[in-house]
Amino acid sequence: MTSTTAQPLAGAEPAAHPTVTLRYFAAAQEAAGMEQEQLPLRGHTLGEVLGDAGRRHPALVAILPACSYLVDRISAGPVSPVGEGCVVDVLPPFAGG
Repeated sequence: MTSTTAQPLAGAEPAAHPTVTLRYFAAAQEAAGMEQEQLPLRGHTLGEVLGDAGRRHPALVAILPACSYLVDRISAGPVSPVGEGCVVDVLPPFAGG
């Protein structure tokens, strides 16, 4: 699967909003239909960022509660802060060993 970037909002210039990068793995990647995307940062917590991702990709809503998350390579939860330029890894449970 190739990497895809979300399109900017209509009428918005590229620098109009700070952004956050979401990287999807395994089942989350399948549900989102892409490996990663850059979204406008509209909240200040991981939960707000994930809510935005779920609205963009409704199939993610069922997967997100079971996932683990990293923000800039550090384990994170719903109230963890997310700032401009952060990278969020969305990690569903993995099987195997």
